[in-house]
Amino acid sequence: MGAAYLLPRLVGLGRATELLILGEEVDAEGAAAIGLATRVVDDEELPTAASQLARRLADGPALAHSTTKVLLTRELDMALGDAVEMEALAQALLMKSDDFAEFHKAWSEGRDPAWTGR
Repeated sequence: MGAAYLLPRLVGLGRATELLILGEEVDAEGAAAIGLATRVVDDEELPTAASQLARRLADGPALAHSTTKVLLTRELDMALGDAVEMEALAQALLMKSDDFAEFHKAWSEGRDPAWTGR
């Protein structure tokens, strides 16, 4: 359910029409080529690649990540002016966060930030 809504937003209307009407299978490389996947790894590399990605996300700025995710989904169907306004508000709020202060402190000290998600 929702394929006719979601797929054109991921791969464009023409490609989505082709995929849904013809029902052809798409392999991993094909999925990456049309934007359905962002990366492809060999089967034996999958556990390591997944762990590395999970670690990178877990070690990153959770507050900024979650805000970005909200902006991406909410702005999908917004007018540009409304989206820019929403992003400006989000940035203003993030600039008041502990993580923002930590980022600047860590940058000036030449170290990696210790994110708290606050």
